[in-house]
Amino acid sequence: MQSQFLLGIESSLRRLPLLVSVRFASKKTGGSTKNPQDHGRPKHRGWKIQDGQTVSAGTILATQRTPRFHPGLNVGFGKNGTIFALEHGTVYVTCEKLDPNWDHTWVQRIYAGRENQTIYKKFFNVVPPPQHQRFRLKEEL
Repeated sequence: MQSQFLLGIESSLRRLPLLVSVRFASKKTGGSTKNPQDHGRPKHRGWKIQDGQTVSAGTILATQRTPRFHPGLNVGFGKNGTIFALEHGTVYVTCEKLDPNWDHTWVQRIYAGRENQTIYKKFFNVVPPPQHQRFRLKEEL
């Protein structure tokens, strides 16, 4: 009796169309990200030119937010703290004593509490190449 019942079910199943439903995800699963969007893009501040490299006038030597590097010989200081070369030459980075103007409010804010200390900072210097010394005197005045 039981075998006839099973045969009847098998035959009825063969006549029915096979319906298979498959669900796919509509969105990817949320994983962790290493660079989330709310942090913004990196600014890539710091040294752009290393010690001993040759630069032309106007080349950016370093970008900074606080005064970490200071301008030396033939080097300019921008409003946003950018240090750039004023002349063509070789870059030399030196560590020198800083003698800031203590009357300036910006200096008071950055170096507060260090009035009687010796402060050493990195200075960027651009030394122009030596001239050829092949001048001829055409006429005297």
